[in-house]
Amino acid sequence: MTDNIVIVGVGGQGTLLASKILGYIALENGCDVRVSEVHGMSQRGGDVQSNLRIGTSAIRSDLIPRGAADLIVSMEPMEALRYLPWLAPDGWVITLSLI
Repeated sequence: MTDNIVIVGVGGQGTLLASKILGYIALENGCDVRVSEVHGMSQRGGDVQSNLRIGTSAIRSDLIPRGAADLIVSMEPMEALRYLPWLAPDGWVITLSLI
């Protein structure tokens, strides 16, 4: 079984740190972990995303295909909308709400 988590935000919100912490916790609990990060524009407040795959058996790819994310964690509501195509039909979105 593999859990696919996409963590998204903009530069400076802790997106990459969150994926590293979650990955480390999963490793400490005996899981196989793959992480892929995109952070080219992070210093300018641009899009930052991390694919975190946690499994009980070997994981061959670090990228989550469109429509396969079990969970999208978004530090920025607009980034949650940008990554909705990656969400599985029965997946969940957790995002910051600015009310």
